Amino acid sequence: MKIFNKLRGTRGIIKTWEEGLRDSVSIQRLRVLAFWRKHGLEATKEAFSVSRRTLFRWQTRSTHHAIAPNNRAPKGRRSRTTPSAVSEFIIAERKQHFHLGKEKLQVLLQEQGYAYSASTVGRILSDLRRQGRLSNNRRQSFYGKTGKFRAYSRPNIKKQRRPKGSRCLEVDTIVRFIGGIKRYVVTAVDTEHRFAFAGAYTGHTSVTAADLLQRYAQVSPLPLPPIQTDNGSEFAYRFREACQRLGLIQYHTYPHCPKMNGSVERFNRTLSEDFIEPNKYLLRDDIGAFNQKLADWLLWYNTRRPHASLGQISPLRYIINKSTSPECHMWWTRTWACIIMSIWVLYIELSAAGRRCSCSLSA
Repeated sequence: MKIFNKLRGTRGIIKTWEEGLRDSVSIQRLRVLAFWRKHGLEATKEAFSVSRRTLFRWQTRSTHHAIAPNNRAPKGRRSRTTPSAVSEFIIAERKQHFHLGKEKLQVLLQEQGYAYSASTVGRILSDLRRQGRLSNNRRQSFYGKTGKFRAYSRPNIKKQRRPKGSRCLEVDTIVRFIGGIKRYVVTAVDTEHRFAFAGAYTGHTSVTAADLLQRYAQVSPLPLPPIQTDNGSEFAYRFREACQRLGLIQYHTYPHCPKMNGSVERFNRTLSEDFIEPNKYLLRDDIGAFNQKLADWLLWYNTRRPHASLGQISPLRYIINKSTSPECHMWWTRTWACIIMSIWVLYIELSAAGRRCSCSLSA
């Protein structure tokens, strides 16, 4: 797992650290001077290994509030100079071959009689790039409407990480190859009460992931928590817009770390073993029928299937148990009627969502 510095990006943190270090050194020197005045020179030299001259120098500077150590950085610093022939050679090679790295340029420079290491060539490249002498060759993308190539740029969006132990909605995608045909099943699970939803699609885009998020919001018995996804392209653009439209925060996992989405990964295994494998040919031939059958399976999963993480009760039972107020005993004898009514409403919503999903995919 990648480790981040909490103080990274804070302006003035290095200066503050240096000032604190100087203050600590000043306090230590003042303590040595106090020890010298109390116990004498010989005891101070034996205890702190400082000379008589150093003690008198510190005593003189302490009267002027300048006992802290001075800056020892050299006033004149060397700057890296590169022969013009080497710079021109590197610029000429990079103009013809955009992706030549420092190791390959080192070999080419050795053929020209310049003995540079790969690290030195990398520093020269950095200097030339900073001076603006190297062209910034970005990937080009072709636009069919205009017939022109334009520089491809990816928006630099800062990714957020979920606070440890907080509730979220984990979203993931299952990919299946069936008879040479590729199908996708987008899944979502609430990490607290394990309420799950899924839908099969023929495409793997942000539109399909956003569509599943909208359907989950329609059938969920509780307001949606923040979203957590991996770094796949299907969870960007339209999916990000859907999260903003619903007022949800989107968290991302670390790259190559699926264990951060452990709840939805475990649901993917259950869904694959219990439903997708027995109905994989239906997934290949008729996605609409597959989604309708999947809605019935999700109804059973959310209302009847015992979950070990919930104490062997279903997600809907867990939600009802948590939402029931212990102080209010109104309709106490009709609790089962309320539960049956809630299950029936949920079944109707899931069935309607499955039919809408099948209709939209068939269209």
